Amino acid sequence: MGEEREMTSLEKKVAEQIEYYFGDHNLPRDRFLKEQIQLDDGWVTLETMLKFNRLKSLTTDAAVIVESLKKSKTGLLELSEDQTKVRRCLGKPLPEHNEEYKDALKHKSIYMKGFPLDTTLDSIIDWLSDKGHVENIHMRKGPLKTFKGSIFAVLDSEEAAKAFVARDDVKQFNGNDMIVLMKDDYFTKKSEERKQGRAQAKAKARSEKEEKQKQAEEEEMKSLEEQRGCVLKFSGVLDQVSREDFHKIFAEHAQIKWIDFTRGAKEGTILFRSDAKEALQKAREAAGGSGLKIKEKEVQWEVLEGDAEMETLKKIIESQQESLNKRKGGRGGHRGRGRGRGGRRDRGGRDQPQFQGKKTKFDSDDEEADGADEGDDAEPAAKKRALESNGTDADAPASKQVKEENGS
Repeated sequence: MGEEREMTSLEKKVAEQIEYYFGDHNLPRDRFLKEQIQLDDGWVTLETMLKFNRLKSLTTDAAVIVESLKKSKTGLLELSEDQTKVRRCLGKPLPEHNEEYKDALKHKSIYMKGFPLDTTLDSIIDWLSDKGHVENIHMRKGPLKTFKGSIFAVLDSEEAAKAFVARDDVKQFNGNDMIVLMKDDYFTKKSEERKQGRAQAKAKARSEKEEKQKQAEEEEMKSLEEQRGCVLKFSGVLDQVSREDFHKIFAEHAQIKWIDFTRGAKEGTILFRSDAKEALQKAREAAGGSGLKIKEKEVQWEVLEGDAEMETLKKIIESQQESLNKRKGGRGGHRGRGRGRGGRRDRGGRDQPQFQGKKTKFDSDDEEADGADEGDDAEPAAKKRALESNGTDADAPASKQVKEENGS
């Protein structure tokens, strides 16, 4: 097979195609071809080979195959004496797929991006034919199983891969700028981009959280300012007094928004929807004097101001929110009267605004996000031949295809 005769373009393509079928990258994954080589000491008839679609698209003449393999200088394949069969040379066994092999494969692989999405495998093969010996091409596909414009390619050595990446004539394809990297460098780059993306997402989420917190604080301060002058503190012997008693006293003079008082306590506070001093004055006038008793018991009244007022307002708001959260948490069971600490609907907590948190959504990585490892966007092994070098999904012989379609 090593005769010094010039190969025609067709013979070169035919030899490369058959050598691919029996090569290191395809043969371990090609279930049909592995079954065939078990039948006859590694030999496969040319008649069987001519049923492979990509080879059949190049030639249907067994004589062309014979002539192509005779002129090939790779030494990978041999013909039988009657020139009707072909097999991988016994002196070139398949490499063991151990860690050393995988590491070597990684370091002689390259990544290319920038191909138009309608680019065909044949056009890539033709374009690369004079740029180095390419053992294998994997056209990367996206979620919809369409070509995503990038490939992984395997050259014959690490030195050849590095030399390929350094070439100027691989930086453009039909006028399109290309990104060309060692495959290992591509994964490193993608890893850094993902880390940066995650860091940016965290920073954005943190910034949004801080902004929301700031807005909440501003809203709280605004709410506090709007309610200044509306807080009335009371104290005394209030053993038999309830919140309802306070509602009765002020019902005709002002609307109570919230009462912070527990039966038996000696003091509490009332938050009005209007001026507390005016409400107190009207209630006193209605009672016929300067004093204002509850159930005939003396009570001391004080309209809060300054820091004491602000602290009391903050505590009231916290109590309102706590009461609101408890009611929200208990909606699935018995609802009861739901007064909380604020009393009736028009007199306390129920009319407070309800705040709901917004879930932060993290954007996924870009269209290359499936590059976490070599097989992320690849099809299962039985189908992957369609993406490798000169192979296609339809490369199984027609007889095999019929069997598979019939469910055999």
